[in-house]
Amino acid sequence: MSNINNYKTIRATFNKDTIIVYQAFNDKIADEAVKLQKFGNEFSFRRMTWIKPSFLWMMERSNWANKVNQNRILEIHLKRDFWNKCLELAVDTDASKSNKNIKDAQILVQWDPERTLRGAKLNIRSIQIGVSRNMINEYNENIERIVDLTEKAKKMYLLNTNGKFDKSTQLLPKTKEYKIV
Repeated sequence: MSNINNYKTIRATFNKDTIIVYQAFNDKIADEAVKLQKFGNEFSFRRMTWIKPSFLWMMERSNWANKVNQNRILEIHLKRDFWNKCLELAVDTDASKSNKNIKDAQILVQWDPERTLRGAKLNIRSIQIGVSRNMINEYNENIERIVDLTEKAKKMYLLNTNGKFDKSTQLLPKTKEYKIV
């Protein structure tokens, strides 16, 4: 995945060991995941799951934790070795629309418009990674920590609704560009 450019940039919160990705779930899945610090029986290991390093894109997708079955936001600290493996195995859905590789891919990548706090599309794309059912167990084994961010998301939504974007901005995760080696 070396063809990333200024239009397609991975921005994330990370340290030398882990990268933070976000997912939205229903209460049963989220409660169990936070308790176990891994996904458990409530989570489906039989279908692709999508992970996103962009907090604002996750907020757009879940409507700030207001969508049915996406009302809980989880911050997942994932081992960077696994993240890098995902990038190496990734098949870009845009570049492969007519390509049969999508059907057999272990990892899919989509690039979606990054968002502002107000939900406006930016002229840059954020990555989301689809982890196939063949790799979900490995994904689960590479989770270091799971944090429930639902209250933070709802607080930010309330601030945004009341036009207090400056206060909401202060709650955004600090991100930087994730360089692919």
